[in-house]
Amino acid sequence: MNIRKWHPAFARYYQKGFVQLEREGWLGLRKQSQAFWAQARADYATAVTLLDAGIYYASVFFSQQTAEKALKAVAINSQQRNPKGHHLIQIANSLDAPIDVMNAAAELNAEFLMSRNPDAGEGVPAQMYDQESAVMHLRAAETVLDWAKTTL
Repeated sequence: MNIRKWHPAFARYYQKGFVQLEREGWLGLRKQSQAFWAQARADYATAVTLLDAGIYYASVFFSQQTAEKALKAVAINSQQRNPKGHHLIQIANSLDAPIDVMNAAAELNAEFLMSRNPDAGEGVPAQMYDQESAVMHLRAAETVLDWAKTTL
């Protein structure tokens, strides 16, 4: 598909972004890794706040987001690429993460959809999670975050 036929303004933006990335090289990737890391820490703080507030489904979602962004920060830093998608097991596996991180990724993997969409699970997300499950998911996110911190 010719991108210029699709939308000329987007094509110019895409071309400019590509040239900018070539110019920035490793520095651009380093900034991207740092941005993912900063957002992972912010998502973790959000998960803790939501847990304390008793909004368990949202805490679980932000726990998953913490792990995803932390893993992506490591992937960008170590592999010079940003993995697409939300499959935490695949991302962790590509990083040769230790077994405890792989287990945490497996625990959080489905929560990207399950904690947000009633049609993805067995009911309404706001009614599916309790304090115990939110704490369990938060601990899994901590495992990934702690490993990522030592890896970055």
